[in-house]
Amino acid sequence: MKSWIVRDVTQPPELMEMPLPHPKPGQVLVRVAAAGLNFSDVLMTRGAYQIRPPLPFTPGQEISGIVESVSGGGAFSPGDRVATKVMWGGFAQFAVAEASWLVRVPEEVPLAEAAVLPVVWPTAWIALFARARLQAGETVLVHAAAGGVGLAATQLAIRAGARVIATAGGQDKLAHCRERGASVCIDYREDDWVEQVMQATGGKGVDVVIDPVGGDITDRSVKCLAHGARLCLVGFSSGRIPEIRANRLLLKSASALGIYWSHERDLPLIGQALDDVLAGFRHQQLHADVGGRYAFSELPRALADLQERRTFGKLVLLPDGNS
Repeated sequence: MKSWIVRDVTQPPELMEMPLPHPKPGQVLVRVAAAGLNFSDVLMTRGAYQIRPPLPFTPGQEISGIVESVSGGGAFSPGDRVATKVMWGGFAQFAVAEASWLVRVPEEVPLAEAAVLPVVWPTAWIALFARARLQAGETVLVHAAAGGVGLAATQLAIRAGARVIATAGGQDKLAHCRERGASVCIDYREDDWVEQVMQATGGKGVDVVIDPVGGDITDRSVKCLAHGARLCLVGFSSGRIPEIRANRLLLKSASALGIYWSHERDLPLIGQALDDVLAGFRHQQLHADVGGRYAFSELPRALADLQERRTFGKLVLLPDGNS
């Protein structure tokens, strides 16, 4: 099989011919139809992510496809359509996955769209509902709202009866946020975006912030918090981990919440999140935003586009070329 391999974190991945992997008991072999890209993939290929696989390794943490073989029985059989998170190994024609992590993909959901489900949608759902306890009528400020987590959070919040203020970089991305239902769309490259948020809330501030960016965005978001607000720290794509002014949290009775989940600890919660998301997909209340589809040979370009924020939504790599 063909697989992208990182042999040296100072060099880009290489496309190589590799032996077919063999699942252990409790695992399945998946013929990969599509693989979702995440900013963590950029970091992992450079040895800068908190998870550092032993070299050499195949990157890629999010796949959809067809079960090829099963080791040790279980609920899935060859031919089943599935999606799943993997620790790494997704940017290949075949990948081994934990059977207990698999999500059964309904026939009406294309596999290229299913590939964007396992990471950003549970992240957005857990942030909004398990951690921030979002209520109907509240206002949510979503940063990087044209990205994978941002568009998922926007749709989930609106579906729950909340109002969304979306920030993104550029009018084309803001237009996509409007299409997904954001009430107010702000370019966060403008110096006065905090003032615009406060004006949009009548000076009250926002109840929940979804922040995948970190850095200056987090620093300034603290100024936008309403009394009792929840600031959800999803990631640090800006490259700088912020130091939050604790006095501002105190004065607003606000909370800063870290958003991090794992299958080993949170499997029931992830299942609850994905069941709700798939129900939204089936009823066309929620929509996958595949902002770019790349041929298998185009992984370096896809990673560069993701890093340079040249796209919206989620990017997918297509090992079989026709998902």
